[in-house]
Amino acid sequence: MSETRYFEPGAKWTALLYGPLFAVLGYLAELATGTTHTVAWILVGLGLAAITAPWIHARRRFLTVRVTGTELWEGRESLPLSEIAETTDVGAPAGARVLGGGWSTPRKFDELPIRLTDGTVVVAWAKDVQALRAALERA
Repeated sequence: MSETRYFEPGAKWTALLYGPLFAVLGYLAELATGTTHTVAWILVGLGLAAITAPWIHARRRFLTVRVTGTELWEGRESLPLSEIAETTDVGAPAGARVLGGGWSTPRKFDELPIRLTDGTVVVAWAKDVQALRAALERA
């Protein structure tokens, strides 16, 4: 595996801490009032962490953007860098294929039209399109 030149995770595992942190704050609020439900707050924290884990896993699997020395990865789809002809001043025609297997660019991601060596245009996406373009041009 070649080195990673650009990496954008779909989500970070630190998001697992939000549910337990909420439960600790709820427990502390109850502690200030005098009545506590310790077991309930433990279950709330564990439950929120349990439903957050698959969400994080899915986002990391389908929304991760990575550029290595040989490939551009968009979600689970890879595109060899040798097939990329141009990344600047490329217009995205209507109906251009979106990398990563989705119907459209994921929400909160910006588009980067890429012209391939066969002349077709595909749409890559990232939160920081300028950094992605720079990584693709360097590679």
